[in-house]
Formats: sequence, C-alpha cells, structure tokens
Amino acid sequence: MTNDACPDSGHLMLISPERVFYAGLLGRPRRRTSGGYAIYVSMQGTLRVTIEGRPEQVGAVAFVPPYLPHNVESDSRCIISLVIEPETVLPGPMAALGARIGGAGAMALASRIRQAYGALVAVGRRDGFTTTEFDNLFFGEPLPARAIDRRVARAIARLNAVGTDTVTAEDCASSANLSQSRFLHLFKDETGVSFRAFRAWKRARHLLHFVNSDINLAHLAQDIGYPDSTHFSHSIRRFYGLQPRAIFSGSRDLAIWRSDPHSMRVAELRHGRT
Repeated sequence: MTNDACPDSGHLMLISPERVFYAGLLGRPRRRTSGGYAIYVSMQGTLRVTIEGRPEQVGAVAFVPPYLPHNVESDSRCIISLVIEPETVLPGPMAALGARIGGAGAMALASRIRQAYGALVAVGRRDGFTTTEFDNLFFGEPLPARAIDRRVARAIARLNAVGTDTVTAEDCASSANLSQSRFLHLFKDETGVSFRAFRAWKRARHLLHFVNSDINLAHLAQDIGYPDSTHFSHSIRRFYGLQPRAIFSGSRDLAIWRSDPHSMRVAELRHGRT
C-alpha cells in the first residue's frame, strides 16, 4: 500500500529514530521486550499488562520501562502504543511519567492520547514531524532530553540508520579514537545497556519501517543486519512477541508516517527486491 493517507481502518504508525506511535492490531503476542519505554493505551475497554515480579496493570493505560519482558492483553483487537527511546530522555522524568500513569493521572493521559490519535486520523497523511511536535501532541509538552557523550551519540546515529551495513563495536570504537573495551564501557555508562543489546533492539526496530510492504523477508533480514533468517525470526519474536510473517500479515492496511520520509528512499529500493 502507499502512505498517501490514513487507511479506512484507521491503523497508522508514526516513526522516527526517537519515537514510535502505533495504532492497530495487537495480535496474539507471546511475551515481548521493548528496548524503549512502552506506553500502552486501550482503544476500548481495558488492557492488562503483566511484568514478572510486579503487580498486574489493569486499566486504560500502562507503562513498561525498557528491556523488561512483559505480556499485553486487551479487550479490543486493536491497541495504541508509544515507544520512547531511553537514550533520548532523562530517566527521572520518565519514572515520574510512569508514576503518573500508575496513579491519578492515568485517565487524563489516556484521553489525551486517544484524542491525538483521532486528530491524526482526521487530518490524514502527516509525513514530517519533529520529536518536540510528537511529544506536544501526545503528552502536552516536550519530554526532557538526555545529553549523551558525542562519541556515543555518533555510534547511536549509525545504529539508527536504516539500510546501512552492520555496525560493529570495533568500528564505533575506531571512529571515537578509543579502544574497544573503553568504548564499550563508555557506551554502557551513557545508555544503561550493553552495545550488543542496544544494537539488537535497533536492528529489530528497523523492521517497523517495512511492515506494510510486500517484500522478501529473507532479503529484509539480511539488509537490516541479521546473519540469517533464524536469528531474524528469534529476535523479532523476542522483541515483539510475534513472528515476522504474523506482523506483516497484520500490517497490510497500516499507514506509516515518518519523521523524514526522504531518508527511506534508498533503503526501500534495497528491501523491495524480490
């Protein structure tokens, strides 16, 4: 399908290197593990989010910190979810947002996010947006930005680029004029996770750009950095709780609006091969 307008289904996704908004089918996922802060909002009725060792979240909205395995169930077949990349925001304010979602502010935030979604459906195509515009739309204010060491920030930019060759820690260390061990320590200090875990999440995240396309999944896996189809399937199932084919099957009527639509042209040509 094309991205020229929001489809009749109302299923849509906004995606940038720093944020994702998704409104569409939940499917029947197994346990999932987002690399970003995950915020789930029910379209109708309630949802239930379970994190091992924590009380079940039941209501209109739920909050899950990064890299925590969890299960999501909803009264509706469709769900709204937002993903905030942790390296882009301060941990303190995000913890406060999580407390707000778990407290008296839950319904107000859920209502705002639903209204923002309704406005997007009414407006139609909206390619091109900034992180500040995204945050203002869904949260009413920009989320406090996190400062990252410029050497790590350059590595993150490379990992965020879709359709590039595999990025290694050795490459990033060399570019930063650091030993590999020093770079890996610096990266974890700055981001809170290992380079390997961070790269695995970003690689799986790249899949989102292509889920409404008719493409060869084996070629896509190779182009976004997986050594083979087995690793691809296992990684996608870990992060999203679904097999790649199930994700593509449920996204045929999904409109994708990107922060920088022009940046995808080269990658689309590569992944579009049959």
